[in-house]
Amino acid sequence: MKKIAAFAGLVVMMATLGATAASGDGMDQHEVSKEQYATLTAQCRYADTGKARCRSAVRELYRIGRTDRTLDCRTYSGVTVCGTLRLSKSERKCAQDSTDKGLPFRRAEVECYALRS
Repeated sequence: MKKIAAFAGLVVMMATLGATAASGDGMDQHEVSKEQYATLTAQCRYADTGKARCRSAVRELYRIGRTDRTLDCRTYSGVTVCGTLRLSKSERKCAQDSTDKGLPFRRAEVECYALRS
């Protein structure tokens, strides 16, 4: 498994592209800690939906500031991700297959996003 879902908030925001603070609706960027920002940026290396687009979305949607205790960050199989992950079609199928076999969704999402080839 090479790719797993890992974009908390980010993916939801990327998926809707318009419901976010950075999409030009006059709202401020979402404030996260330096560590959370680094995680959001680092998880782009796994993005099947476009690494450059992912990094650009992180820059547009987030800024370094205070820790956001509501940002959903998690670590499975040595991979840490934050936010809602934007999964490709094959990653969604992987996650569904894994949950059908008994793996919790959150773990399946991360493992299929980051570890699926």
